[in-house]
Amino acid sequence: MNIYEALKQTENKKRMYFEWKHDIRFVQGVPKKSEEDFLKTVGLKTLNGFIKWEKSQEYKNLVLLLLDSKVANDYDIIYKNIVDKAKDGDEKFIRLFLSIQKDIQSNAKLAAKTFKAVEEDLEEDDELDLS
Repeated sequence: MNIYEALKQTENKKRMYFEWKHDIRFVQGVPKKSEEDFLKTVGLKTLNGFIKWEKSQEYKNLVLLLLDSKVANDYDIIYKNIVDKAKDGDEKFIRLFLSIQKDIQSNAKLAAKTFKAVEEDLEEDDELDLS
């Protein structure tokens, strides 16, 4: 599950708060709302309820999913930098590239299994007889 799937299962105002606080919007051209503007949008006077919610397990789980997606993005940037330096012939980065390549291949196999399992679940759903 990714952060967007999890947020779909979250109460609307909490979802809006999480997206506002962590600035995870699809439309990046629009400036982030001020606290006052956000409160007007959700029809509240203070952030107190949201601050209390931040101590909940639901909020902590959302933060973990958000960080997981950020790690994946950072991993991509780091990988590109390592590849560039390895191509320049730097031995340290060549070794690092080979090491990270093994990790990527291992994680890619796990990801492929996940997609295969989802695909099989969809095929099983298609075979259901609804008569």
